Amino acid sequence: MAKSTQSVVSADGRTVCERCAVADGFVSRLLGLLGRRELPPGEGLLISPSSSVHTAFMRFTVDVVFLDRALRIVAVRPRVRPWRLAASRGARHVLELPAGEAEARTLRAGDSLALRDVETNGLPDLALRV
Repeated sequence: MAKSTQSVVSADGRTVCERCAVADGFVSRLLGLLGRRELPPGEGLLISPSSSVHTAFMRFTVDVVFLDRALRIVAVRPRVRPWRLAASRGARHVLELPAGEAEARTLRAGDSLALRDVETNGLPDLALRV
């Protein structure tokens, strides 16, 4: 299960992902998005550490954004279909987004991203669970 839910923003303040689960344990990284039927708009999964992902057994297409240690985008692999592998040299983290989100949010190699805690205003955290 993911430890926390973060919001991912660009250096210029644009929101990249409203609710991003962080998979930073062995089991959560291994399972990733497996078992889910979809990844709704505004949700994502940050896998750390990781420089590659697989979409074996997944039921849907995702955009894969590779980040370095400073959360700078190293590469963007749009619309990675099920049963594929994606990797990028120099990546330390992987951000999985719904298909088409990387283009819609104009994510490009070299862009810097940052994580922000999601404000729950006292409400239960309904984050994406992995």
